[in-house]
Amino acid sequence: MTTTRFAPSPTGYLHIGNLRAALMNYAIARKAGGTFILRIDDTDQERSKQEYIDGIFADLEWLGFTWDRVEYQSKRLDRYAAAAEKFRGMGRFYECFETPTELDLKRKKQLNMGKPPVYDRAALGLSGEEKDKLRAERPGHWRFLLDQERIEWVDGILGAISIDAASVSDPVLIRGDGQVLYTLASVIDDAEMGVTHVVRGSDHVTNTATQIQMIDAFGGKVPEFAHHSLLTGPQGEALSKRLGTLSLRDLRANGIEPMAILSHMARLGSSQPVELRSSMDEIVEGFDIGHFGAAPTKFDEADLLPLTARHLGSLPLGAVAADIAAAGVPDALAADFWALIHENVETRAAIAGWWEILRDGAVAEVDEADREFIAEAMAMLPPLPFDDATWGTWTAAVKDKTGRKGKGLFMPLRKALTGKARGPEMAQFLPLMQALPKQG
Repeated sequence: MTTTRFAPSPTGYLHIGNLRAALMNYAIARKAGGTFILRIDDTDQERSKQEYIDGIFADLEWLGFTWDRVEYQSKRLDRYAAAAEKFRGMGRFYECFETPTELDLKRKKQLNMGKPPVYDRAALGLSGEEKDKLRAERPGHWRFLLDQERIEWVDGILGAISIDAASVSDPVLIRGDGQVLYTLASVIDDAEMGVTHVVRGSDHVTNTATQIQMIDAFGGKVPEFAHHSLLTGPQGEALSKRLGTLSLRDLRANGIEPMAILSHMARLGSSQPVELRSSMDEIVEGFDIGHFGAAPTKFDEADLLPLTARHLGSLPLGAVAADIAAAGVPDALAADFWALIHENVETRAAIAGWWEILRDGAVAEVDEADREFIAEAMAMLPPLPFDDATWGTWTAAVKDKTGRKGKGLFMPLRKALTGKARGPEMAQFLPLMQALPKQG
């Protein structure tokens, strides 16, 4: 059974980078008819907050994710303690006492000597008496003892990977204050939950190497790993510092539609073109991890707006009925109103703006050169209400009287009636007008 997981840390709101890993893991599980686990990585009790946990569920539900089970790492601390004891018994877990300052000094010395900044395993040489003395002064932290050999796997995106464990520090798994760190919790969870595939960012490649050794030592089956490229800004700039401003809740507040986000992220960084999909099932069906590459991937929030507009334009009345009703559109006019504006709204918030123009009248936009022409044309406009023939009859009469034609005729009239240079078909717009434009 294919089993994947998404393991967000509830120390902040989900951002677009989190979504990339979530969607890839989700698509792999669903396409194979397997299991998708939502795992809350909440071992950091100081920074984990319930509001962020609630936010994770709200964001994923809004996007259309479903999951087969939910796990909380804070409820599995006994499993991590048991694993730690197992590693101690195998001689693969050892206690260290260096302070962060001492470790930083060691790293600087190694770099100055042209050596990789790898932990020197000095703690392995401590006697029992020395350890007792250090424990009285400071809490000890625990590292996993790596076998210093090459660690190799075939990555689902990057291809063949080979890392010399001697070039990697033995990972700290339990801090001095007793907090279980990500590496230990993730390894034990993946092994005990039968996770078969793990997709995550390429910044985790070194972590993967150490985790493969740990899973082997624990007696678990190593998952198939794939490491997607990291996102950059549209100019190739690092996006990591901006991810907080690219939270899913902020994109939602800005009117971006779930299918626009999912369609974009399901293909971004792959050899396949971005195609707007209408459902999560379509997203899953068209997903193939093999099409993704290792090169940094440019993400531009602006690309989501045209996708949102296209998605909204494809929706039937029922999908936006609540938004139309909230805008104050009478039920009897809802169908005609949506038929009129559906291709002219970037976000749902724009629906109310179009009804306001129709109901109250637009603020006319008139160029100085067109003032006399518009005054003459408006004097020829018949009284409300208008019908399907009003636009054609009126513009023909205005053309005959003024001699204007083409864009010189229609654009100034559109701007005068709607306050906009672009918009719906005017022949359909006039019958829904409840008020004449206000002259600006």
